[in-house]
Amino acid sequence: MNKEERYKGVLEWFGRHVPEAETELRYTDPFQLLIAVILSAQCTDKRVNMITPALFEAFPAVEVMAAASPEAVYEYIKSVSYPNNKAKHLVGMARTLLSEFGGKVPSEVEELQKLPGVGRKTANVIVSVVYKKPAMAVDTHVFRVSNRIGLTTGSTTPLATEKELVRYIPEAILGKAHHWLILHGRYICLARSPKCSECGLTPWCNYYTETALHA
Repeated sequence: MNKEERYKGVLEWFGRHVPEAETELRYTDPFQLLIAVILSAQCTDKRVNMITPALFEAFPAVEVMAAASPEAVYEYIKSVSYPNNKAKHLVGMARTLLSEFGGKVPSEVEELQKLPGVGRKTANVIVSVVYKKPAMAVDTHVFRVSNRIGLTTGSTTPLATEKELVRYIPEAILGKAHHWLILHGRYICLARSPKCSECGLTPWCNYYTETALHA
């Protein structure tokens, strides 16, 4: 099958079987989501959701976190991966939001990337989830699943993967497709032992055709 047929099959399957897909991070405003996404780097959403209620209560606004020390923030996030760096990033992010953006979370990827701890993936999540703009955030799940299925071919970096996915996925469902791929990688297309027997995408999957089918 060609690339267009593969995308059509995969997207139609997701549309039928996972009509609603959204982030599993818990938040109530853009600032909280930005914090949660920064914390989720190389960490599970489940772990982040365990610590953010107390963190959000202690630092309920940009101004409060900007006035805090990284050491104070660290005490609330020390169970996540790389807590020292993330504590510094969160405080720096809050201070930059105040000094450069009037305390408001920016709506553009380029502006978001000026914030400490915010890379392209995090910025794409924010503009997609908060501002409903067409964007594809590529994390480890999206990168792995896209390559395994064959949605991307030869894309060796997150940016190359993002560009290829954006090229083929309609803008109207780009944000939802991001969550489809993340959730599929989180629960079905696992890194070490993909659950091919439970996967509905096998008719369009390169990995299944070339590997699992002949195991």
